[in-house]
Order: sequence, then structure tokens, then C-alpha cells
Amino acid sequence: MKSKIHCLLALCVISGLAIPALADPLPSWSDREARTRIIDFVEAVSDPRSEDYITPAARIAVFDNDGTLWSEQPIYFQGLFAIDRLREMAHEDEAILSTDLLRAAVAGDLGVVAEAGHEGLLEILKVTHADTTVADFQGRVVEWMASATHPETGLLYRAMVFQPMLELLSYLRDNQFSTYIVSGGGLHFLRAVAEELYGVPPDQVIGSSGQTRYAEMEGTPQLVKDPAIAFIDDKAGKPVGIDTHIGKRPIFAAGNSDGDFEMLEYTMAGAGPRFGMIVHHSDAEREWAYDRDSPVGRLARGLDEGPGRGWLIVDMASDWERIWPAR
Repeated sequence: MKSKIHCLLALCVISGLAIPALADPLPSWSDREARTRIIDFVEAVSDPRSEDYITPAARIAVFDNDGTLWSEQPIYFQGLFAIDRLREMAHEDEAILSTDLLRAAVAGDLGVVAEAGHEGLLEILKVTHADTTVADFQGRVVEWMASATHPETGLLYRAMVFQPMLELLSYLRDNQFSTYIVSGGGLHFLRAVAEELYGVPPDQVIGSSGQTRYAEMEGTPQLVKDPAIAFIDDKAGKPVGIDTHIGKRPIFAAGNSDGDFEMLEYTMAGAGPRFGMIVHHSDAEREWAYDRDSPVGRLARGLDEGPGRGWLIVDMASDWERIWPAR
């Protein structure tokens, strides 16, 4: 299909015609089955003449974030943000480093942090994310994203979003899909950056959240983050979050790990045309290659069961011509 689009564009240039609708919607996707399946689905559900047509109001697409829209190695980027914040706090008061995990995090031992899994990350987040206003917290996130660089690539974290997925988000929105982020990452963390990075506004971000309370501080009403956990938007929590915040079953879902399994399963269980997609990190040269044995972004059940359920497994090494916008 890609070659046909290019031929049509060439004919338009030769004849002096301009037909914007023929522009390649997914230029960073290789001309392979994955790209074809995505385009065929979008065209089918958005064409009123198609028997698979779905009204724009029902065109809901949900995306995991870590490992699906941006990279997630060696640990989730929010964890790296929290470690930087922990170092700042420990510089003021070393007494906060009360556990071996916190001391390992400040020392930069990311292997220990990764092996501690979600529970270890929550321990760090409770120390670094609590007792601050939502506004101050999100201000720190924005500042960090503007200047912090990845320990292995040297790139700004904000530069490690996946170019093919940015194109997919835009392509869906061009076809009147509403695009939501449904992430195990923190709600306030993602809402601070999602619109600038992905074009997804804060009200279309669903994430894990801690307890938040209303308080008046220096005469100004504020929302204050407390250390207690309110909701974990991961695994079976993702369909619950979707129902709570959207109130409709999506028709398109994309993830990259077994933490997204229930979200894809829930999406695909609805009536009518459905699309489930898993990004498989298979490119050790341009990004990272990992799946079954990774403490971060583990993917086993999705690989085993996804194809049989009709889910598209996107092979990063073969299906993406580019990974990040600059590479």
C-alpha cells in the first residue's frame, strides 16, 4: 500500500495536482503487515459506506504510555524523575534514606530499583511525591522534562517518545478518534506533559493516583498530594479506570506489556470491529530488546496469547523505520 501511495503522489506532482488526502499517514512505519492492518481498520470504521462503520462518538482509542508511547528502560521514566527528586531531598536531609532501596536509588543502582518492581517504585514515590501541592509537583515535572537526560542514551527524556506512535495518534485523531492514555504511571505526572508530547489533553489521561486532599495554604485553595495510594491503573485496574473516566468500551487499544493484557482483552470483547496491538521491544541496536524476563515491561502472556486472539504484535525492529523523532 505504501508504494501505491508514493506512486499516486508522484503522479500528482508531475501533473501539478495537490491531493493532501493521499499523504502517507504513517511514514515511519515499514511497508509491512502491521502498517497495512492499522490503515485497513481505520479506513473501515471511518468510511460511512463500510459495513464496519463506527460513529465518531464511539471511536475511542486507548494507549498505555511506558514502553508504548515512550521508552521505559532501565526503569520507568517517572521512577528516574523520582530518584532525581530523592537526591535533592537527601541533600537537605539524609535521614529520609531510611531503607536499603532508597539508599540504592540515590547511589544510582538502577538494577536494584528495577528488581524491586512496582512495590519498590511505590516506596520511592511515597517519599518524593507526597506533601506537595499538585501545582508545585507538576511544575517540577515540567522543569525536569525540559532539561533531564537519559543515563544511557544521553537524550532528553522528552526526545524518547516513539515517532511511529506519534504518527498513529495523529492519524487516529485525523479520522475522528478520541485518543486516551491509560497508564500505570502517575496521573499528575502524565497530565503535566501529555498534551505537549502527544497532543492528549489532561482530561484524556488516566493513571495511577495517590490520595489528594483539599487545603487552604497561605490563603490560596490548593490540592495537596498525600503518601497513601488511591488507585493503581495497571492490569485489571485499567478496564476499571477506563469505565470510571470514559464510560465507554474502546474499539482500539495499544500496549506493550502483560500489564496491558486486561485492557486489550476488555477492548476486544466488545461488539463490532476491534483492534488490539502490542509493541514488542525487539530492537537492541536502536532501543532495547526485552520481553519475558524483563523486570520492567515484562511481556510473556501477550506474546503467547495475543496472536491467537487476533492482536497485532508490532515488531519494533522490523515494523518501525524510525524509533525516536531524532533517530
